[in-house]
Amino acid sequence: MEAAGIPREYLLRLMRRGVLERSGRGLYRLADAPVTEHHSLAEVAKRLPHSTVCLLSALAFHEITTQNPAEVWIALPPGSRTPRANGPRLRVVRFTGRALTEGREEHRIEGVAVGIYSPAKTVADCFKFRNKIGLDVALEALRECVGQRKATIREIHDFAKICRVARVMQPYLEALP
Repeated sequence: MEAAGIPREYLLRLMRRGVLERSGRGLYRLADAPVTEHHSLAEVAKRLPHSTVCLLSALAFHEITTQNPAEVWIALPPGSRTPRANGPRLRVVRFTGRALTEGREEHRIEGVAVGIYSPAKTVADCFKFRNKIGLDVALEALRECVGQRKATIREIHDFAKICRVARVMQPYLEALP
């Protein structure tokens, strides 16, 4: 707002009139703006623009799971600042190299650019973090992803190599019809 030459007092006036609502530190939205089911992803992306939505949150976004995560799962590079807890609860995982950059897609949610891993990359990540999320969740994601044709077995295998879980996933990939 300051960069646009708008005084902070205007924000306060608009909040008092009920035109704006404060959704977090430095984050405001129109009071009558519709809130989508992915509002928390947009809020996290505004606060942490270099983060990428991953694992359970990405599965829910792509509709390839029955899980409903209580927190937003994000990927950050090692050594980056761990965010403080204001707004949606976060689960942070650290990725390096190609595992951090490959498969990242930009989606628009409530007008905000949100980085989210592709379905194939998300399935490979689920196998990489199967001890955190559970093997049953990873297997369900694999079945749903292929069954809904969100990704091919070849695409999933390529990301499994990048995430270094190709050997772990091989028997499950071979068992698919």
